[in-house]
Amino acid sequence: MFGDAVGQFCERELVPNWERWSKQGCVDRDVWRKAAEAGILMASTPAEFGGAGGDFRHEAVIIEQFGRRGLDNFAVTLQNAIVGPYLNHFASEAQKRSILPRMASGDLIGAIAMTEPGAGSDLKNIKATARRDGGHYVINGQKTFITSGMSANMILVCVKTDSTAGARGISLVIVETDEVEGFSRGRKLDKIGQSAQDTGEFFFNDVRVPVSALLGPKEGEGFGQLMAMLPQERHIIGLQAISMIERALSETIAYVKERKAFGGTLLDFQNTQFKLAEAKTEATVGKIFAEHCTERLLRGELDAATASMSKYWLSDLQCKIVDDCLQLFGGYGYMNEYPIAQMYKDARIQRIYGGANEVMKVLIARTL
Repeated sequence: MFGDAVGQFCERELVPNWERWSKQGCVDRDVWRKAAEAGILMASTPAEFGGAGGDFRHEAVIIEQFGRRGLDNFAVTLQNAIVGPYLNHFASEAQKRSILPRMASGDLIGAIAMTEPGAGSDLKNIKATARRDGGHYVINGQKTFITSGMSANMILVCVKTDSTAGARGISLVIVETDEVEGFSRGRKLDKIGQSAQDTGEFFFNDVRVPVSALLGPKEGEGFGQLMAMLPQERHIIGLQAISMIERALSETIAYVKERKAFGGTLLDFQNTQFKLAEAKTEATVGKIFAEHCTERLLRGELDAATASMSKYWLSDLQCKIVDDCLQLFGGYGYMNEYPIAQMYKDARIQRIYGGANEVMKVLIARTL
């Protein structure tokens, strides 16, 4: 029932506007409030804090319904299942009651600012600082590659509260951008794909926030908080990958059944049949593994290594299958008017964000 409701929302509010949003580089602000009215925002946040009271299964449904229609760029999953859980797990009661209902209503759009120009997967090397000054933190630094970077007005900022303590000096601080001075946004970044998703950069120049904006009861817990939440984020990338794989196969199978060549259809050729048979098998294996990871996540048993497997293997598979499907479209596959071309562009980042796939392999190798 929830899947049907999300699908109807997509068809009514998102699909008709997607081409325009892709050209302007972001979705309209009011669509966030429409998503809230449809019960899609903060689906897995407890009802007492304004959410829908669901669990990760509902987030998985949203990922599937959005992915089935090529709407992954609308960053609802970032809001619901990446930023939201940091607050659900680590925020104080006062922070939850202040922030989560406004995220559920669409008044606040969330982002998490980890990456810096000189620090990507190596989070211990961040340079942004939050210096204690009486009852405030003073934040200075730069962040980049921020999803929802031009729209977000509630940011979890990864900073050093103690620059001498390595990972133990990292903290997360909540910054509501409408309430502070010294915060600025850079340009909207021009990407290969994900064209309807606004990715930006942030600058913090003596931004003052109250000490109550610290996430967690004490300084230095940020790295542990990030490590606790990253398995879910990485599995989300795996779920998005399998969703696109299924869409790519559906689009390609329909195309090769209709496309005529050498007196038959493309599907009549053994090469086409073998390629799609291989892809369908790999997609089925991937789907079963993804659902296994979701089951483990729901039981609180998804470890970092298995989540890394979900992220790296499924995103690698995504790029492989989309590439193979595009080849079956021939020259039409290279044309932007065909969905497979957009999938080809959108898929590539999956192997990079959330931790590069090479890093995923290092994390897996450490458990051997």
